[in-house]
Amino acid sequence: MNIPKEQLAKARVLVVGDAMIDRYWYGAVDRISPEAPVPVVRITREEERIGGAANVASNVVALGAQASLLTVVGDDEASHKLEALVAKTGITPHFGRDAQLKTTVKLRIIGRQQQLIRLDFENTPKSEVLASQTATFRALLANHDAVLFSDYGKGGLNHIHDMIGAAKAAGKPVLVDPKGSDYSRYSGATVITPNRAELQHVVGDWRDEDDLRTKTQHLRQQLGLQALLLTRSEEGMTLFDSQGELHVNAQAREVFDVTGAGDTVIATLAVLVAAGLSLRDAMPLANRAGGIVVGKFGTATVSYDELFAAP
Repeated sequence: MNIPKEQLAKARVLVVGDAMIDRYWYGAVDRISPEAPVPVVRITREEERIGGAANVASNVVALGAQASLLTVVGDDEASHKLEALVAKTGITPHFGRDAQLKTTVKLRIIGRQQQLIRLDFENTPKSEVLASQTATFRALLANHDAVLFSDYGKGGLNHIHDMIGAAKAAGKPVLVDPKGSDYSRYSGATVITPNRAELQHVVGDWRDEDDLRTKTQHLRQQLGLQALLLTRSEEGMTLFDSQGELHVNAQAREVFDVTGAGDTVIATLAVLVAAGLSLRDAMPLANRAGGIVVGKFGTATVSYDELFAAP
């Protein structure tokens, strides 16, 4: 299926969630430390990319659609760097600021083309900032075709249930990349997109495909979702909805880095739904986008031309 560029250019996606900076320090590893059995990394290059919900919004823009990003950040060096990086991408930023908040930074140390360690810098936002975010969200709703919640469990979506209700009342499709074990907060969403580990955390292990089908459909009905999209890495992905289920196999390619693949999948899905496609029509293209992005290093995006290139 080929979607005209002009159709995607009109699609407007409101991305809400936890934005962060992904920092990469690259270095040479020539020896083991005399202080402990760990490699000594001599840093030779540094790189910064937008991560979390900001990476999701970046994926929306990369496909040629329009993205607004609603998030809560600190009033620190990392937040101003994040805002500058976001502005370069063409995303429209709506940043709530909390001086008590430490903007989330994930620092990865890379040696010999391998991630040696990841250091996370973060804390949790105050409820006052989150409440003001809800008011901004309501004001932004009318100018968007779809709403995408990117939940990284950092506290930026404590009011998500209210926001889903407002989006539903406005007739907007709601897509959620979930986190944690309490999915009741996502009740009423159009679709949620857990991976295998995330779904197991909520419904427990499944014996076989029949057991998976039963548990997933029960969860979908319990939460009042139109659909649940299970991303299954090398097994592709399966969409469970009122018609039953639809499965697509993974795109066969070398996997270089799975970082941010889920961001690409849900962003692609949101863009296509915002452009008027059904979830069943959009899913194979989202699967293709995920297959492309795992062949890239770090948090990355997929362009319109890559997605619709002839196989």
